[in-house]
Amino acid sequence: MTSHTVASEMGEGSVRAFSKALLKDLQALEKMLEDGLIESGVRRFGCEQEMFLVNEAWRPAPVAMEVLERLDAQAFTTELARFNLEMNLEPMILGGACFSALQGGIEELLGMVREAAGEEGAHVVLVGILPTLGKSDLTLDNITPLPRYHALNESLTRMRGGAYRLQLEGHDELQIEHDSVMLEACNSSCQVHLQVDAAEFAAMYNVAQAMTGPVLAAAVNSPILFGKRLWAETRIALFRQALDTRSTSVHLREFSARVRFGDRWVKESVAELFEEDIAQFRVLLAQETVEDPFQQLAAGDIPNLQALQLHNGTVYRWNRPCYGISEGKPHLRIECRVLPSGPTVLDEVANAAFWIGLVLGAKREYGDITERLSFDDAKHNFLTASRQGLNAGFRWVDGQSVTAPELLLETLIPLARAGLEAYVDRSEIDKYLGVIHDRVESRGTGSDWMMRSLSEMNDRGTRSERMTALTAAIASRQLEQKPCHEWDLARLEEAGGWARNYVKVEHYMTTQLFTVQEDELLEMVAFLMERNQIRHVPVEDDQNRLVGLVSYRSILRMVSDMGSEGDKGTTPVKTIMEVNPVTVTPETSTLEAIDVMRKNGVSCLPVLKGEKLVGLVTEADFMPIAYELLEKQLKDASTKDASTEDASTED
Repeated sequence: MTSHTVASEMGEGSVRAFSKALLKDLQALEKMLEDGLIESGVRRFGCEQEMFLVNEAWRPAPVAMEVLERLDAQAFTTELARFNLEMNLEPMILGGACFSALQGGIEELLGMVREAAGEEGAHVVLVGILPTLGKSDLTLDNITPLPRYHALNESLTRMRGGAYRLQLEGHDELQIEHDSVMLEACNSSCQVHLQVDAAEFAAMYNVAQAMTGPVLAAAVNSPILFGKRLWAETRIALFRQALDTRSTSVHLREFSARVRFGDRWVKESVAELFEEDIAQFRVLLAQETVEDPFQQLAAGDIPNLQALQLHNGTVYRWNRPCYGISEGKPHLRIECRVLPSGPTVLDEVANAAFWIGLVLGAKREYGDITERLSFDDAKHNFLTASRQGLNAGFRWVDGQSVTAPELLLETLIPLARAGLEAYVDRSEIDKYLGVIHDRVESRGTGSDWMMRSLSEMNDRGTRSERMTALTAAIASRQLEQKPCHEWDLARLEEAGGWARNYVKVEHYMTTQLFTVQEDELLEMVAFLMERNQIRHVPVEDDQNRLVGLVSYRSILRMVSDMGSEGDKGTTPVKTIMEVNPVTVTPETSTLEAIDVMRKNGVSCLPVLKGEKLVGLVTEADFMPIAYELLEKQLKDASTKDASTEDASTED
């Protein structure tokens, strides 16, 4: 948890002052390492749980501040968006039935959030990326109203010097631009951290890096963004691109991304990572630091290293080095940030147990992992797992090539078991690593479940309905507390009908558009419209700005007006296009769009975001709504008739 008290604007003086404090904190940490002040011989671990808040239609509900007001405990805090929350579990000693205690703690706090959210008409969903999340949910209206988040947005936007661009390709392809850091709010994780000794930090951190790819392959839960099927763990690419401040260059200069796996193994100590990040990344957030770490050390106190911790919170390593103080003693932790939220609390705790056990077991089994696995191969494994999940193939130690399931089942799950045996009850190991084993053996990750569910729906319903069905199914199955590999597939019927799926135009508009430009040959456009059964074609310029609309009706009128005069030559589209068509935005409500269409006597509405054409909605798109309304009216009438008949019989 990082302080929310930061400068909303940073002048050159404040940046220099903060940078000076940052360097002093690093030097103080190095002295603490040299003097042996870092706590050793203790294995603590902890967890940070992030979540989405959704409304009755299973779409993002920006009520986090209201929910927090209803929660008394200090375990809860804000996230970037008003539809996200975070809760922090107290660190506990690794031993006995600690994982059951962790699961109970998460479920207890989650129950408190669910109760508070319910009073605001909201539900809680644990998932890496919410399937129903739309781009219109990512406006600055939904940023959490605290200085830290506005300062983060202002700093990142200034450093980027332009739009936030996202480009991803998986089963589908996604290319979008956005105007703020709110793209990062699409992500939700369950972060696990493990305390390690200063002397063993380098070896443990390197092992954690090497194990990240295989662990992620078994835990993927984020295959969908804005309705597009992308990576098995889309969070990885999304987070990297959403917080990327690099600019392009005509020369081959290399810039490091703030969201990063890293570039090399650690050689000696944690200080290497902090030093590297300070050297490579400009100060993003600053605050007034009042402590002098050297004065505190001289007085026998332990410094908080406020500047170092704040800067570390703005460099997003997937395995983040952390400094903290517990019971008056300074310590070091490795924080695993790759694990997604969900699918269930049981799955999350199983992921945590697997990661912790594997780091401990692999350290003992492999010794210095850097002598048996190249850093490039570890990084390759991480990216491959992000894209493909359990379908990944890994480059493993000593030059081996192995599939993810084979490596996990035959080597790594046994290693994790061995790593936990010195600390944790056997029943704990059997329970939680048993979940990982069965999930891998059945190919039942959260991502696999979502993709199989969509395949089973087989393009029935609209994309919005399918995303709503997924979200509703995730929420209901989480309450059953069975691991995700035992879940029934989501059904389209779980979407809940038109009232939950046609709230805004963006939920049902057509985004795969056939468009033309104003100087194109009209006869060719008419030919393509007839062959593809298209009745409306938007006309746009080179910047995708709408300049007109051509309808099949207008072409028929032109043909009729030509009469017997025959071909009038190479007619351009602009001669008959409607120059100022009636338009709506993606955020326009369904009822408002219907009213606009009726009042203006049009059967098609281009959808604009700013000046850019992003979709098209026609009267045919409203047919599902009309059908469900008619069906509901008939059902209500039938129920009323039956009630009347029953009353007559009683009389």
